[in-house]
Amino acid sequence: MKKLALSETIGEVLGYDITEVNRKNNYKGVAFKRGHVIQEKDISLLQRIGKNHIYVWEGSESEIHEDAAARLLAPKIAGENIFFDAEPHEGKISFYSETRGIFKVDHKRLEQLNALAIPSLPTIHNNFPVTKGKQVAAFRIIPLTCSRDILNRMSMLVDESLISIKPYKITTASILVTGTEVHSGRISDDFTPILTDKLKLQGVDVTFSTILPDDKTEISQALQKAVAESELVLVTGGTSVDPDDVTVAAMKDAGVKFHEQGNPIQPGNNLTIGHVGLVPVCAVPAAALFFDKTALDIFLPRLLAGESITPNEIAKSGHGGLCHFCPKCHYPICPFGWGSS
Repeated sequence: MKKLALSETIGEVLGYDITEVNRKNNYKGVAFKRGHVIQEKDISLLQRIGKNHIYVWEGSESEIHEDAAARLLAPKIAGENIFFDAEPHEGKISFYSETRGIFKVDHKRLEQLNALAIPSLPTIHNNFPVTKGKQVAAFRIIPLTCSRDILNRMSMLVDESLISIKPYKITTASILVTGTEVHSGRISDDFTPILTDKLKLQGVDVTFSTILPDDKTEISQALQKAVAESELVLVTGGTSVDPDDVTVAAMKDAGVKFHEQGNPIQPGNNLTIGHVGLVPVCAVPAAALFFDKTALDIFLPRLLAGESITPNEIAKSGHGGLCHFCPKCHYPICPFGWGSS
């Protein structure tokens, strides 16, 4: 591009988008787009937004414009269940989820791409739960142009797509509430409505629920029925370390396999994740009654996407696993649970 005094630009082709910021009118946007042929009537506005010189596009074999770079790289960055802007806006293309699920990004290649200093590709956190239309990433090159060599290096890093959405697979769940005090009616069942609402927000229907006394045989039999009728089972009550807590023992009797009991996240230390075959089964502690977000909310989206959570991942979840106990909860727009993602 060549630099011209404003008075010399009439009839020239603008080489880049020019942004107008008007705080009085609460406006920030494109005043003139790249490719605009500058006219005499444009001069006053260009002066008002502080332009004394303008760069006009001459074209180059060795350099590529920011818009062209974004158009070329966006299809390579986007993987399954991702869509993106048809055209760049001020050199930037944004990426969005096509479906409900969890966002996936290759950390290592993302870091390598951004380390080139020319590209800018911020994303949301890995494993973040998303709904259709949620913005998940935005790409642009920072300068107005970049060399063909840098473009090729960026292209090599995204030979395989960099970001994707893993859709939820689970659509049905069972809830088993254990505790003689609840079964007898001495106290009300608050677990079922809370967990039903939580699952409904993720598109999961509760197809079977029941309240059971603290009896290993009854719990075990009900769990076997739940596994046969749904894709996810949540079992509540009697999941801590008290001698009379029989729920986890009953789950083991029913064939539930656990990697380990509990996790390092607070609240929700006693959330225990297991499975019967391909069906995930979770022992949900009383913390879910008293706190808006617990370990269950951190692990649930991945379980719904059909992922197995390894003991190593559970151990890592302690980093960032302490809730900030804010007066008003904004999770998942919050550091809670994202330290190891």
